[in-house]
Amino acid sequence: MRRLALLLLAVVLACGGGSGAAARVVIPSGVTFRAAADSLRRVGLISSSRMFRLYARLSRKDRALKPGTYVLARNMSWGELIDALTEGRGMVHTFTIPEGYSIADMAATISSATGVPVDSLLAAARDTVLRQSVGAVGVPTLEGYLFPDTYTFPDGASARAIVNSLVRRFEDVWKPEWNVRLSALALTRHELVTLASIVEKEARRSEERPVIAAVYLNRLRRGMRLQADPTVVYAIGKRVDRVLYRHLEIDSRYNTYRYSGLPPGPIASPGAASLEASLFPASVPFLYFVAHPDGHHEFRTTFAEHAAAIRAVRREARLRATRADSLRKEAAKAETSRK
Repeated sequence: MRRLALLLLAVVLACGGGSGAAARVVIPSGVTFRAAADSLRRVGLISSSRMFRLYARLSRKDRALKPGTYVLARNMSWGELIDALTEGRGMVHTFTIPEGYSIADMAATISSATGVPVDSLLAAARDTVLRQSVGAVGVPTLEGYLFPDTYTFPDGASARAIVNSLVRRFEDVWKPEWNVRLSALALTRHELVTLASIVEKEARRSEERPVIAAVYLNRLRRGMRLQADPTVVYAIGKRVDRVLYRHLEIDSRYNTYRYSGLPPGPIASPGAASLEASLFPASVPFLYFVAHPDGHHEFRTTFAEHAAAIRAVRREARLRATRADSLRKEAAKAETSRK
């Protein structure tokens, strides 16, 4: 009699109800049905984990849950919930694209999170119509226009849908009043995004972004080559520990040591901070900068000052290396004496 009462209660509860607001729940790989039911109860998808387990057992559907992250409506019936969790319906994939990622970096990250093939993502990023819509002229991809942010997509989302969403996010972030600012800088939006991508790759400290942007704009106005190391790395086509003199000879329009002006297009996706810093650069006379080992920069106006700053930075790097070596030797000696 008690079992029949429980069964009737489970059937009543299984009919669903409540608001249709969505709830997110994570079902880890290898999780027990009991633990999954507890997770569903915590986010408000069910009212009783015990009754839900009983209903699932009686329905013979308390096995083979598909692990993943789900977004499910709170008014789903228990039958609908179990079907979703066993068939993967309502599953979503979330990933984060950091500022400064190239399309190649993004494709690897998105593919890992969603299962969409890298080649499909790269092909979608070459879409001619999309490139024309954002003003990516004279370049083969949407490099720079896939906005860095956190995204969530349903399971089975296509490469085209994902790329379209990242481009839409770029357009959402781009403020209409920025177009007026472009005229004051005498730059097209494509040129501005290109500049911002270089700033993104150079800057390690947020407060330096407007100063770095000003240095490059000052050099452009004087007809000086940008000589930006990140553009050389982009021209190389793979990560390198450091840019060597031989790399500066690469014959590529992206090599700003060999060619004047901005490169043909962005070298990465800038975030909003780098876009804004490039639109509103600092009012400074600097034409040069050199990075310290910790990533912050020394800015200078003349080449003589710049050369002196480079010598100082190298001296500091050697001193740090010497101190680190001494500490390692002292630690090794102390370890030996304890044995």
